[in-house]
Amino acid sequence: MASGQLRIVRPEGLMRHDWIFDTLSDLQDYARRNDLPELSLKVEETLVTARREIGAQADMDGPVPIFIRRQAH
Repeated sequence: MASGQLRIVRPEGLMRHDWIFDTLSDLQDYARRNDLPELSLKVEETLVTARREIGAQADMDGPVPIFIRRQAH
């Protein structure tokens, strides 16, 4: 992470789902760059599903506290 960028920090013990969105986005970028349109479409569908399910889970659990911390220089 570059100096001065913001970083999301969550309290210990809370489940983080950020990684799945990063991983799926990377896979979708790969599919697009390598002319794999069906894979790209399926990944987009998966991203939509993940957003919906994770969002619904977060709604049931209540708000997840998120702290934004500026990365030190």
